[in-house]
Amino acid sequence: MQPDDLLPARGRRIPSEKRVLARSFRRNMTPAERLLWARLRADRFYGMGFRRQHFIAGYIVDFYCHSARLIVEVDGEIHARQQNEDAIREAALRERGLRIIRFSNDAVLHDVSGVLQAIASALQ
Repeated sequence: MQPDDLLPARGRRIPSEKRVLARSFRRNMTPAERLLWARLRADRFYGMGFRRQHFIAGYIVDFYCHSARLIVEVDGEIHARQQNEDAIREAALRERGLRIIRFSNDAVLHDVSGVLQAIASALQ
């Protein structure tokens, strides 16, 4: 059985400020996120469904595949300055049995095929 906070937001109570923030993130994706989303959306990637800017356990994750319990994060420069916060966030998400893989913006922009191969391996 899946915890409710892993399921789509419909029917769940999500704080309005988090809902607004997630919506803003979806509208203002980075170029790297846009590039990766174009490959993952609409079950295009090995028939797996991904959600973008999905709310889990009080956090907004970049991309989430519910059936594989996989979170894909695309990290910009800010993540170098917030390593402690990222570690706390990852621990909370891993406690829910989720797997997390991270890629830098540069990796996505300059080697999207390598990033997609790594995601495909994680889905296995």
